[in-house]
Amino acid sequence: MRGRVTGRYVRRDNRKQIRPPAGTAIPIEGLTDQEVNAFPMADPQSNAPLRADAGAPTTGVIHVRTRLTADFTVISNALAQRRGSAVTVGVAAYIASLPDGCPVTITALCEHFSEGEILISRALRELESAGYLERRRERTPTGQVRTRTYFYDVPRGVGPDDPPKPPKPRPRKRPTVPETRREAAAPAPAPEEPDSPAPALTDADPEAVAVLTALRRVDPRLVLSVREAARLAPAVAEWLAAGVGPREITDLLTVRLPDRFRARPASVLAFRLRETPLPVPPPPPLPPSVQRPAVLPFQTCDGCERAFRAPGPGHCRSCRDRLAGECLRAAG
Repeated sequence: MRGRVTGRYVRRDNRKQIRPPAGTAIPIEGLTDQEVNAFPMADPQSNAPLRADAGAPTTGVIHVRTRLTADFTVISNALAQRRGSAVTVGVAAYIASLPDGCPVTITALCEHFSEGEILISRALRELESAGYLERRRERTPTGQVRTRTYFYDVPRGVGPDDPPKPPKPRPRKRPTVPETRREAAAPAPAPEEPDSPAPALTDADPEAVAVLTALRRVDPRLVLSVREAARLAPAVAEWLAAGVGPREITDLLTVRLPDRFRARPASVLAFRLRETPLPVPPPPPLPPSVQRPAVLPFQTCDGCERAFRAPGPGHCRSCRDRLAGECLRAAG
């Protein structure tokens, strides 16, 4: 190794140094060029990930656990792994994460979730039937009656050591072919009471049924089933008997409807038919008028020169009475 003095510094010639210095953090540190060329695979560099642990499953989900100390909710596996609708489990998890006092009405839940009122109300009914949710009507100290919602981590009637009962299997629905795409997208009708007799559509007024079935032409949301049309037909027939035309009935039932229905359209129509007073029927046509007598022209009295109506010139009534009295006195 040779050195060359340049100014105050000594520059060394490292061209003949074969072994790299230690501590340079390179894979071949400490080896000469001949040793590296003799063993090209001495330090393999692979980009493949390390082999998984022997106890990890080969299929399915692998949990990456993180210990949470704040902003978390404890949910039982019976609720999180509940068979059925995913909307029901999601609504239950969201309600369980809310603090006490937060509103959990259908309107408040619809503002948070993208599902509609029908799916949200169905999820609340399923939670209520399973024992996780309870809605009570309680009277406040001021005398008002309000509905309070209670949510249970463990279903009512099931202890912490007792396993929850499995949900009942859903009955299969027979597929129906919708008449139009609009009818297929309409919400399912509300369940009827099993003891109430189903009205027959054949016994209803055909004109009233025609008015009800034509409502969806004005508002596509007003799609009625056969049972709903048969139930609403008597009220429409009463309006028709009172002298209200089909156009007026359609206007009264479809004007200023809400943007979103909280119930079935049939319930909205039944409320309007029940609460709206019957319109006053139009007055009957007037009888043909009798021909009036012609108006007599004005005449000037020959005695007092007053104006009076008469077919020809002469005396007024006062002058005629006065002349008649003078004639009677002259004759007597």
